[in-house]
Amino acid sequence: MRFYIRLLIVLFLAGCATAPAQPLIHLAELYPLPAPPANGIVPLRVSVAAVISPKGTAESYQTFLNYLSKRLNRPVELVQRQTYAETNELVEQGLVDIAFVCTSAYVAGHEQFGMELLAAPQVNGEAVYHSLLIVPIDSSAKSMSDLRGKVFAFTDPMSHSGRVYPTYLVEQLDSTPDEFFARTFFTYSHDDAIRAVAEGLADGAAVDSLVYDFALERDPTLTQRVRVIHQSPPFGIPPVVMNPNVRPQLKATLRELLLSMADDPEGRTALRSLGFERFVLIQDNAYDTVRRLSETIGAFSQ
Repeated sequence: MRFYIRLLIVLFLAGCATAPAQPLIHLAELYPLPAPPANGIVPLRVSVAAVISPKGTAESYQTFLNYLSKRLNRPVELVQRQTYAETNELVEQGLVDIAFVCTSAYVAGHEQFGMELLAAPQVNGEAVYHSLLIVPIDSSAKSMSDLRGKVFAFTDPMSHSGRVYPTYLVEQLDSTPDEFFARTFFTYSHDDAIRAVAEGLADGAAVDSLVYDFALERDPTLTQRVRVIHQSPPFGIPPVVMNPNVRPQLKATLRELLLSMADDPEGRTALRSLGFERFVLIQDNAYDTVRRLSETIGAFSQ
């Protein structure tokens, strides 16, 4: 009897040891975490929150990813998820090395698990951006108050410019989004929110000013289909972040690489593909305004 028990234990342990690891996949249509490479070289994994659509992200960031791969002499892989919260989970669990996140996602991640700032983009000489309230070109709306009873497109539940700030504007009118709008929906990217307004699927939306400017640069006809009726005060720009447990050597290497890109011709090309001038250091207090506004509406209280 003892012999058979021992045999069963050995077979059980052997089965556990040989079970193949399963990749973490939240959304089959996006980019799953890939299996470890056969050559043993661990890739640098980069996640980009869905500020723009997955297709737009892959197209916009490919030159940048290629640059990182060349300078680091290692593979670089893009890992995408549909929501900002899922991107934060990747960072928290150490499943990606760096991530481009929105401002509210950084504030939440910093509070919840110590998400760390690596660097921040600089655009037009500043590391700030705005929330833009947009409407169809033929809309009579001049402010948020004119969108009462209309259809409104939010970007992501965690988006500062695309959900938190417009919710704040509605609350300043002594209402809530559920009461104020006839209907709301989430697009899960800013370019899709712009497209929803341009195509008449929504009467209004609030979007990241950097994405809006980039979208108009790629498609100038948007100026004939949408217009801006409100611009927010400046907020700290969406940063590049890391898990707090990332090795100090890797952290220093990546920070130095990002900060020096503007001094390298190939680096400048990669920066232009993202619409950035350079990467700069940024302090946590740059996001205090975002914190206060998020607390005002109870953005992360649920």
